[in-house]
Amino acid sequence: MRRSLPRTISRVWPGATAVVLFAFFAFPVYWMFSTAFKANKDIVGDTPVWFPTSPTFEHFDKAVSADGFWTFVGNSLTVTLVAVALSLVIALLASFAVARMRFKGRKSFILVMMMAQMAPWEVMVIAYYMIVRDADMLNSLPPLIAIYTVMVLPFTVLTLRGYVAAVPKELEESAMVDGCTRTQAFVKVIFPLLAPGLMATSLFGFITVWNEFPMVLILNKDPGSQTLPLWLTGFRTTFGDDWGATMAASSLFAIPILVLFVILQRKAVGGLTSGAVKG
Repeated sequence: MRRSLPRTISRVWPGATAVVLFAFFAFPVYWMFSTAFKANKDIVGDTPVWFPTSPTFEHFDKAVSADGFWTFVGNSLTVTLVAVALSLVIALLASFAVARMRFKGRKSFILVMMMAQMAPWEVMVIAYYMIVRDADMLNSLPPLIAIYTVMVLPFTVLTLRGYVAAVPKELEESAMVDGCTRTQAFVKVIFPLLAPGLMATSLFGFITVWNEFPMVLILNKDPGSQTLPLWLTGFRTTFGDDWGATMAASSLFAIPILVLFVILQRKAVGGLTSGAVKG
């Protein structure tokens, strides 16, 4: 009996810790979404209302109807999707070269990627501003796309390099012996096995670019070229203490990330199994 008690505790405590941590991190998200559906009387009442008694979409209507909302959505989607796609293409080629080829400066390149990953990008805002200003490209989306691509590129290269290095060279060599060129071997053999890495890096890049605030705050003063993070801060200023509308705006800002996370999580597991079978 005494021996079984420590075993029981050792089995229970990891799960209990996971439940506590999940509740700790998930509760603010739940409170944000639930507040967005609550009536104003339930939000400002002295007694907390844990569940919306009479759900309403009034706050979401107010958020969507705010000035420039769909312009900000379009800007955010354009900047995020293009920057993530560019970083994936560049990183895919760079990671293959670093993992498979031996060339002068290879170790230095990896070191530079690591240093860039650790660099605080906020300290370079002034330098970026001067470059974009001198190029007469303030209040436009292309500079944001270029900066965001460079911002997520080091992590993407370093992560995909590990996935490429994990693929046995024999698979690529066998495909080349069977008549495939190196490009065809990469596309047909290696690329399918990189699905989990592509999903993980694209999710990281999307979250990083979608939430980025300092760069667009400094470079894009024109409301027509701003993104959703700036809209969210301005929304709070415009509507004051309307917490329902503010929580609805925050929920709309968080929904794309939550949806993308659910989709890519499933596809990452499917891609890993599919790639293993193909290999």
